[in-house]
Amino acid sequence: MSLQYIVREPKTSNVNPPLLILLHGYGSNEQDLFSFAEELPEELLIVSARAPFDMGYGGYAWYAINFDSVNGKFSDLTQAAASVHTIASFIDEIKEKYHTNPDKTFLLGFSQGAILSYALSFTYPNKVQHVVALSGYLNEELLPAEIDHAITTEYYISHGTVDQVLPVDWARKAPVLLNRLNLKNEYSEYPVGHGVAPQNFYSFKKWIEERL
Repeated sequence: MSLQYIVREPKTSNVNPPLLILLHGYGSNEQDLFSFAEELPEELLIVSARAPFDMGYGGYAWYAINFDSVNGKFSDLTQAAASVHTIASFIDEIKEKYHTNPDKTFLLGFSQGAILSYALSFTYPNKVQHVVALSGYLNEELLPAEIDHAITTEYYISHGTVDQVLPVDWARKAPVLLNRLNLKNEYSEYPVGHGVAPQNFYSFKKWIEERL
């Protein structure tokens, strides 16, 4: 397998279960978002992936975030692009291993995981049908030069209004771009920082249920 992962098998028998892939944020690991798994729909096969770059102390990253006096904080876009390709291969491996429903693949990312979920949905058109982007933003530097107009992926986006890590203004740009591309999206904000409020969880859970 391209990435280490943990899995929650479907609780209901299904020959081709719908698939939900979880991508954690910078400095976290596969256990983080997996805490959602027990509360999510029983028919889902839920796979939580571990990012490839080991930061020590049980923390992992999809790509480096560097700090210097000239650029301030900046992302290693070469590593980010490489991780997008790794995640795409990983999704294919999981689909094949677990015989999941090819038309019902959900990709849920938090923060850095959300940034890469957006990028993957444009780099690999329709590999995933549904993206849940929590506390992230759409980094246009990670998008292909030409956007494929055959993309039909739907997006659920949420962000905390007092997020100190990724400003809410960055998140607000995503629905503007998606609307311009005529891609279905649902955007919401919650009065929290860089995290997922309980009402936010129930909101995206409902969004997923409606698409199963």
